[in-house]
Amino acid sequence: MSELVFITGASSGIGQALALRYYRDGARLALVARRTAEVERWAAEQQLDAARFKVYGADVADLEAMARIGRECIAAQGLPDVVIANAGISIGMDTAHFDDLEVMRRTFETNNVGLAATFHPFVAAMNERRSGTLVGVASVAAIRGLPGHGAYCASKSAVVAYCESLRGECRPFGVSVVTLLPGYIDTPLTRGNRYSMPFLMQVEDFADQAVRTIRARVSYRVIPWQMGVLAKLLRLLPNWLYDRALGSRPRKKRASE
Repeated sequence: MSELVFITGASSGIGQALALRYYRDGARLALVARRTAEVERWAAEQQLDAARFKVYGADVADLEAMARIGRECIAAQGLPDVVIANAGISIGMDTAHFDDLEVMRRTFETNNVGLAATFHPFVAAMNERRSGTLVGVASVAAIRGLPGHGAYCASKSAVVAYCESLRGECRPFGVSVVTLLPGYIDTPLTRGNRYSMPFLMQVEDFADQAVRTIRARVSYRVIPWQMGVLAKLLRLLPNWLYDRALGSRPRKKRASE
């Protein structure tokens, strides 16, 4: 039977591009999204074979719902070969505003708890089967904090650390954990940004590189590589110079803007 790939955040952007890339390679798809109608409409536009995909409706932050659709997926389609925890949100925040503390809560619930909830239904079964790949989608923003991006940067740094921990837990069972750190990718998530985005990448090109990385079971990769080099250089800057360089950078829009 062909490869089964389980993807969250499949209603747009990176999730959709990964789904199409895997589909064109012959894979079967389990697609998770809050907006299931968007996924169904997209699948019809792409003329996907209904026998090769199934759509599941859930918010990844809903732990009970994610456990349920995990069981449904295994029952209906089998145990996935690849699970990609892609769903995430990015909203600007300012700690001086009380309402933005709720933004931070929602960001962590989606980007971190939701990621673990995505993997949870499959880890034990993959370990028992002694094969499978779990993919956490972080961000280059995990490497260094950006003014106005406190919730997002912190959540993506947590994704990197969590996936590293999980990698050590799963390795004895032959299950791989891959951490992807996208740079600036042309998706609905980035199009509202009001600052320059170096090395902006088309989402289809990102998907091509991401799938190759996942198949090679590379543990950690920044895509595109140029963004990885830039991020490492920024990591090496002393704090006083980094703060001066980034202090005047336009900030991510807050929820109220």
